[in-house]
Amino acid sequence: MADPVAVTFLGGLGEIGRNCAVLETGGRRVLLDCGRMFAGDDLPGVDSVLPDFEWLLGAGGVEACIATHAHEDHIGALPHLLSRIEFPVYGSRFTLGMIAHKLAEAGLTGRAELREVGDGDQVSIGPFDCEFLPVTHSIPHGLITAFGTPQGVILHSSDFKLDLTPVDGRRTDLSRIGAIAGGAGVRLLLADSTNADMEGSTRSEREIGAVLADVIARQNGRRVIVGAFASHIHRIQQVADAAVDLGRTVVPLGLSMQRNLKLARSVGVLHIPDYAVGDIEDLDDYDPARVVIVCTGSQGEPRAAITQMAQGRSKWVKVDDGDTVIFSSHPIPGNEAAVASVRNGLARRGAKVVHSGQVEVHTSGHGKRQELAVLHSVSVPEWFVPVHGEYEHLVAHADLAREMGMDPDRVLVCTDGDRIVLGDDGLSRDGSVGGDHLYMDGTVGDLGQVVLGDRRVLGDDGFVAVVVHVSRGRITAGPDVVSRGWVEQPALQAHEAAVAAAVAEEIEAALARRSPSRSELTRLVRRAAGRTVAERTRRRPMIVPVVREG
Repeated sequence: MADPVAVTFLGGLGEIGRNCAVLETGGRRVLLDCGRMFAGDDLPGVDSVLPDFEWLLGAGGVEACIATHAHEDHIGALPHLLSRIEFPVYGSRFTLGMIAHKLAEAGLTGRAELREVGDGDQVSIGPFDCEFLPVTHSIPHGLITAFGTPQGVILHSSDFKLDLTPVDGRRTDLSRIGAIAGGAGVRLLLADSTNADMEGSTRSEREIGAVLADVIARQNGRRVIVGAFASHIHRIQQVADAAVDLGRTVVPLGLSMQRNLKLARSVGVLHIPDYAVGDIEDLDDYDPARVVIVCTGSQGEPRAAITQMAQGRSKWVKVDDGDTVIFSSHPIPGNEAAVASVRNGLARRGAKVVHSGQVEVHTSGHGKRQELAVLHSVSVPEWFVPVHGEYEHLVAHADLAREMGMDPDRVLVCTDGDRIVLGDDGLSRDGSVGGDHLYMDGTVGDLGQVVLGDRRVLGDDGFVAVVVHVSRGRITAGPDVVSRGWVEQPALQAHEAAVAAAVAEEIEAALARRSPSRSELTRLVRRAAGRTVAERTRRRPMIVPVVREG
């Protein structure tokens, strides 16, 4: 009998983000990606959401991490985990460059040995014999991983698409996947499900480049500003190619954009002549009609460059009717309102706004159903678990596998926290380790639901604080009422006075009958204040009672 192999999903199954899984055999573990998820408006004050690593740390940690590519949802949680334990990280040159910068920012340089792997490399990592294959995605140097395990090959697709004309010429290596399938065979396939509910195939990135070039070429006499993901080096390459052909200078704006362009050029995945790259500090020296600014903010991020422009707060760029702003991305679900607000802000300042709802200036880095079907046909997996996607995407991918003839019993839909075991008798479920979310606010982690609930109440209804001093059976000061975000002046003063009167009456009555404890007095203050607030305004702000004795 061969040793079983367990796969534990700590994130990325049932959501877009937090991609993280643990492969384990013989008590030895390797981490596959370690990503974060950006917080939505429903998590006030939360910067990002990470996997909960307590199970992993309790199990003895990991021997290494494989970073499939450099998107935040695959590497963004590495600084947090590496602040607690040390382990080497394997990845491509560009991916490791991005990770090195993240660790330096966090003061964690030296906590992880960064070990470079490339297309076709075969390396023993922990208990697994790993082979790395090229994959086309919206970032350079992504890697498919074929894990040689005691239970056969486990193939992880990474984020992938099938693009016959990728910008860098680096295609998803279907031929090698087919060779593995025809040789040792693929015992278990873990595959990207992001676009599993979308028919057809994803457009080639090179087609988007042609559209972008045409849009830029038609902006005669105008300054062009292109908003894109700072990690989308292929998109930036095509913008740069169009700019160079038109005699325009490429000026990067935004720390992440400037950093990523510098890294991409240094490792040879972005090619722009030195004479065609400008410095934002010299922007006033250029003819606006001979410039293309590439910057962040296409998702309406509050501190990003385009957002600052839309609000008139950019240090470098004052947008006016001589500007054309191109949003070269689709809004991520949940970001639609923020993106619309930024577009409107730019339009109010006179800019012409071009976005993917008008012309095809964006394409996905994830394969649609036809591409997924090709992957299944080539890999011919014995077992299949859809990964990377919201739950509806996982279900759609599972349905596709069954439609293609897979035995329904050999297709497992899992969610965060699920643990599966591949053994001699096949694939089976082995409970759950929780899959909880770790909420991060700055460097403070593990914000609980109580704190988040309080923040939601404060954001929606404000607060009413009541401070009262009690000594020797009587009120010696107060009640004083302070509120924020509850009601506007001039009605506020009368409402606060009513609350103070109600609290005083409640406390004096209690003191006249007995000697109540401080906790009981606090409860009475909360009750009296809450009742009065509800009766007078029908609102439910947070009530903050403060009782001081002595």
